[in-house]
Amino acid sequence: MKFEHSTKVRELQQRVSAFMEEHVYPNEAALNAQVAEGPTRWKPLPLLEELKAKAREAGLWNLFLPESEYGAGLTNTEYAPLCEIMGRSHWAPEVFNCAAPDTGNMEVLVRYGTEEQRRQWLLPLLAGEIRSAFAMTEPEVASSDATNIQTSIRREGDEYVINGRKWWISGASDTRCKIMIVMGKSDPDNPDIHKQQSMILVPTETPGVTVKRPIGVFGYDDAPHGHSEVIFDNVRVPAANMLLGEGRGFEIAQGRLGPGRIHHCMRLIGASERALELMVRRLMGRVAFGKPVAAQTVWHERIADARIQIDQARLLTLQAAYMMDTVGNKAARAEIAMIKVVAPNVACHVIDMAIQAFGGAGVSPDYPLAWMYTNARTLRIADGPDEVHRNQIAKFELAKYKNAGPSRTGGDASVK
Repeated sequence: MKFEHSTKVRELQQRVSAFMEEHVYPNEAALNAQVAEGPTRWKPLPLLEELKAKAREAGLWNLFLPESEYGAGLTNTEYAPLCEIMGRSHWAPEVFNCAAPDTGNMEVLVRYGTEEQRRQWLLPLLAGEIRSAFAMTEPEVASSDATNIQTSIRREGDEYVINGRKWWISGASDTRCKIMIVMGKSDPDNPDIHKQQSMILVPTETPGVTVKRPIGVFGYDDAPHGHSEVIFDNVRVPAANMLLGEGRGFEIAQGRLGPGRIHHCMRLIGASERALELMVRRLMGRVAFGKPVAAQTVWHERIADARIQIDQARLLTLQAAYMMDTVGNKAARAEIAMIKVVAPNVACHVIDMAIQAFGGAGVSPDYPLAWMYTNARTLRIADGPDEVHRNQIAKFELAKYKNAGPSRTGGDASVK
């Protein structure tokens, strides 16, 4: 792969960075304050909507969606440095209409939706008029193994009836959330456990859909977006709402989760970079025991570790993106799994060091570090926990040697 971005991407980097400097960073405190207003906690933030309009007017809108007529025409590799910049701020991804879970849901509709499904749901999402949710995880089972999912999707005439309980459904509490992609079992007796599941479109205003509660993460409820528990009680939707066809839920999941996972990693690298920047500036501006804190050699080691780890994570992310662009998401599964382990762990480590540099201020709401750490730590679980990805990576590695002949490296047990 090439390690130099094209002129087009470098220009977009400059434009996105300039927009962040002019509009996003200066408004972070004001956006946080708008959320704190109780009655409007789960409603659109006026300032955020203003910034979204500015981004769209500037042509910095829907920069994802590779190989699609709907996006900006960028590959995953081209989008990576732009997504990284957005990851520096909690608010930025939505400003550019590049926020999860909408990006993944839009990719699903582009890849697998019918013309009518795209017209009804994709176009409003692309316009930033509505938001969406992806309902997969369940509280009663170990959802890291998606074959465990118990929500039922049963055909009755021209409708499907959905019953189940989901949680950690990002965006479900947002009053702008109008559509959910729900994964459940439509054929629980199928001998192929990967063909028992389907995905179906469920409008949030359908009778029987109840957003029970937003779930906090380390004290953050992430309003107005949120991560919620949702009940589906005899929810009836038209048969035309089925995505791709019955029994193809795993197929859709593999197509959706690859881009979703790597986008999280891109954003985490941006968060790590900002944490390192904040840490260094803090260390240079503080004096302890008669000299700048930045002169303490323990901090030299930590700064060096942060730089090494961030650059390693970035290169692995670009490698995964390049593989997705050149050989496809399925062939890039190992690379996607590797970066999904690496990026959240690097982010947690770097942000934790930055918090340490700030002392008490680091865990306060006065700086973005506490929220950044909360998000990074969550992403060691979301979209598959570290353990699942490590197991997958090991299986890919073991498979390389399954039919291999005797070792030529001198490491064979038979060599005396």
